Amino acid sequence: MVRTAYILLFLTALMWAGNAIAGKLAIGHISPMMLTFSRWAVGLIVIGIIGWKQLRRDWKAARGKLALLFILGASGFAWFNAALYSALLYTSAINVSIEQAAMPMVIMAANFLLFAMRVTWAQIAGFVLSIVGVAIVASHGELARLVELDVNRGDALMVIAVLLYSFYTVALRFKPAIHWQSIMIVMVFGAMVASLPFVAWEAASDRLVLPDAQGWAIVAYTALFPSLLSQIFFMRGVELIGANRAGLFINLVPILGTILSILILGEAFEAFHAVAMVLVMGGIAMAEISGRRAAARI
Repeated sequence: MVRTAYILLFLTALMWAGNAIAGKLAIGHISPMMLTFSRWAVGLIVIGIIGWKQLRRDWKAARGKLALLFILGASGFAWFNAALYSALLYTSAINVSIEQAAMPMVIMAANFLLFAMRVTWAQIAGFVLSIVGVAIVASHGELARLVELDVNRGDALMVIAVLLYSFYTVALRFKPAIHWQSIMIVMVFGAMVASLPFVAWEAASDRLVLPDAQGWAIVAYTALFPSLLSQIFFMRGVELIGANRAGLFINLVPILGTILSILILGEAFEAFHAVAMVLVMGGIAMAEISGRRAAARI
C-alpha cells in the first residue's frame, strides 16, 4: 500500500513538472492563451463524461458554491497556467520550475496573515530562505538587478503565477463538501470560460497561434496528465498515506522540472540555479520539520 502511494505521488510530481516542459515545447506551435483554453476545454469533456452523473447528485449542495468554485477554477487553473505559459516565452523552464517551489512558503505566509495560523521561528527562517532563492533565480544571480527593477519579464510573470496558485490553494478551505468529480467539473468549466477573454486578446493583438500537430499533442498531454490524472493520483496517494506525508512529494516538482529541462530541452544549469535550489528546498525542509514538531506538541 505504501509503495503504491509512493509510485502514484512520484508520478504526480513528474506530471506537474512536465507542465513547464510542455509549455516550453508549445512555443511556435500553440500560443499560451490558446493552450490554456484548449487544455481545459478538452479536460472538461473528459471529466464531464466521468463525473456528470455525480454532479447531478451533488447539484443542490454545489449550487450555492458555484461562484466560489468558478473563481477557484479561474485563478488556480486558468490564470495560473496562462501566466506560467506566458512566462516560458521569456525565461527558461528551469527558472519556472525553481520559482514554483516558492508556493508552499507563500501559502504559509498567507495562512498566517489571513487566518492567524501559528508559525515557528524556523518556519519564518525557511520562508526567508525560499524567497531569497526565488529572488536569485528571478535576478539570474544578480540581486542588485532587483533594486533596479531589472527583472526578466518571464520571471516576473512566474511570480504572479505563484501568487495566483497560492491564493487558490488557501481558498480551497472554503470549497463545498461534495465529491471531487463534481468540484473538478465546475472548476474546469470556470477555467475554460475564464481563459476565453485571453484568447480573444491574443486574436485581437495578432498573437494567436492555432495548434498544429505538436500543439495538439501538447494540449492532449496537459489536459489528461497535469490537469486530470495527476489530481486522481494525488487524491489516492493522500488516501493511502495521509495529506502531510503526501504533501512532501510536491517538493519534487522543482527538482524533476530542472532535470527534465536539462534532458529534454537542453537548458543550461547555472551555478545560481544550484544556489537557489539549495536555498528554496532547504527553506521548505526547515519549515516542514519545524511545523511537524510544533503540531506534534499540540
